[in-house]
Amino acid sequence: MGFMNWRVKSADVLQQGGVIAPDERLPWPQTAVMGVQHVIAMFGATVLAPILMGFDPNVAILMSGIGTLIFFLVTGGKVPSYLGSSFAFIGVVIAATGYAGQGANANIGVALGGIIACGLVYTLIGALVQAIGTGWIERFMPPVVTGSVVAVIGLNLAGIPIKNMAASNFDSWMQVVTFVSVGLVAVLTRGMVQRLLILVGLIVASIIYAVLTNGLGLGKPMDLTALANAAWFGLPNFAAPQFSGNAMLL
Repeated sequence: MGFMNWRVKSADVLQQGGVIAPDERLPWPQTAVMGVQHVIAMFGATVLAPILMGFDPNVAILMSGIGTLIFFLVTGGKVPSYLGSSFAFIGVVIAATGYAGQGANANIGVALGGIIACGLVYTLIGALVQAIGTGWIERFMPPVVTGSVVAVIGLNLAGIPIKNMAASNFDSWMQVVTFVSVGLVAVLTRGMVQRLLILVGLIVASIIYAVLTNGLGLGKPMDLTALANAAWFGLPNFAAPQFSGNAMLL
């Protein structure tokens, strides 16, 4: 497969339970819709992680986009992966900076220095893997270990979105409606619609929310004024790193 040269595969293959390989793509209309769903799926985690650490989410989104494009170029377009915010840093960033959990992180520079140091370690590990392979990683960190780490991170953070995103009983019930909407799309549909379960489920939940709030006045109405007034272009608030030995060791 050449760079950005994928074989077109009909969406009918999804109806039959097939898959799209790394060297294949759907026709452009279906590809574009899948891209919209991917943006929605990545947005929550990419924005939530910096908020929990007191970072500027706009910087996270910008760096995430740049990192993804670099990754895409390095892999020759063969690995359709998105590089988003890492939840693995949340605990150590809070510990290193003493972040209280509200507003901007006053010690963000210390956290950035530690993250840069961690990135250098990742680079060295990557070079080592490139040279001698992945066998040593699989021996030191088998699936039971890596799976447990991911599960622990998820369980520790599970309560945060519930507390932060459900300010009232109505919002809590809307969370349930959203989960059920996505689940019903996954169970009751097939083919392309089933692959778009997140996008379709959120559209259904948003319509229900608009009817209940804007129509019946049961909750906070949906207001797109801020979105309409937002600037089309702008720069986030950057911060300079500070290299602290204690933070980098964490």
